[in-house]
Amino acid sequence: MQQDDTAVRPLPLAQRHAEYGARFAPFAGYSMPMQYTGILEEHHAVRTSVGLFDVSHMGELRITGRRALEAVNTLVTADLRDTAVGQARYGLLCHPDGGIVDDLLIYKMGASDYLLCVNASNRAKDLAFIQAHLIDGATVADESDAWVQLAVQGPDATEILQPLSVVDLDDIAYYHFEEGQLAGVRCLISRTGYTGEDGFEIYIPTDQAEGVFDRILSTGKPMGMALCGLGARDTLRLEARMPLYGNDLTDATNPLEAGLGWAVKWDKPEPFIGRDALAAIKAQGVTRRLRGVKLRERGVPRAGYGLRVGGEEVGQLTSGTHSPTLGVGIGMGYVAVQHAEAPQVDVIIRDKAVPADLMKKPFYQR
Repeated sequence: MQQDDTAVRPLPLAQRHAEYGARFAPFAGYSMPMQYTGILEEHHAVRTSVGLFDVSHMGELRITGRRALEAVNTLVTADLRDTAVGQARYGLLCHPDGGIVDDLLIYKMGASDYLLCVNASNRAKDLAFIQAHLIDGATVADESDAWVQLAVQGPDATEILQPLSVVDLDDIAYYHFEEGQLAGVRCLISRTGYTGEDGFEIYIPTDQAEGVFDRILSTGKPMGMALCGLGARDTLRLEARMPLYGNDLTDATNPLEAGLGWAVKWDKPEPFIGRDALAAIKAQGVTRRLRGVKLRERGVPRAGYGLRVGGEEVGQLTSGTHSPTLGVGIGMGYVAVQHAEAPQVDVIIRDKAVPADLMKKPFYQR
């Protein structure tokens, strides 16, 4: 997981995390809790019970106005025309050449009101991009500092949160959300996830977040809830083969080679930025594809390690780790298209060729 080691700022709940023994490191401009009791323990807690993450470093940008729908549709690859209030969509912002500015979630808050959850490292870049391309009749506001975002992930998430929530959490379908009282505070409660497990993201007004955090933790701790840092979040998302911007997605990658063509909607009345370039790439065919690798022998794959087939260099890893659930090394990387269907690839770890299965599907599915 790549880190941004420039000047950092604390999370709003930094003092709470310090009190619970968090070990911090800079990431995307913030001093982030990386782990508490240890990555392995936190990872297994999410897979078997539930984990609580503070992901307040994520950015929230809000687009409103009489032409908000049209504005969002010109910006992102997703099509929001058939999206209902209370529904979320995954989409991408793309450069005119088809490169990925960011991947994001779009929440339809109202008929002319869209909340975009963007990657922390891209907050300023995304805002500038949107401002540069926003059509008349819509405005954008950066609300990132107004929200604290907590993620409650794991098979016991509903059981732990329901006693605190006025909203019936079973009524929130996957990629939907509701606004309502949780721990006595009006929050936005969504059900998307970035761990491969069921769970919820809770957007809380910053000035009321400490009380909500305390209530969730005091309710969940007796039921096995673990405080989790970004270290476990990275191993969890990689087991589920969910891409990370800055590693697997960048300005130099496009949605088609990244396996995100399903998030590109070609028939919208508003041609999104990058559409023509992506259409040309689609017609010509991509030159590489994002694939998963699962080692057949001991070793830990890392971003930057080379990939070979028959001694020929065919690609490079963009993410890699030891999978706590599977007990083997796993990773993702781009492979030349002529080798993307090969059953096996060699990962070059310290000058040694370690055989690995080449995979399209998640390494772990609940």
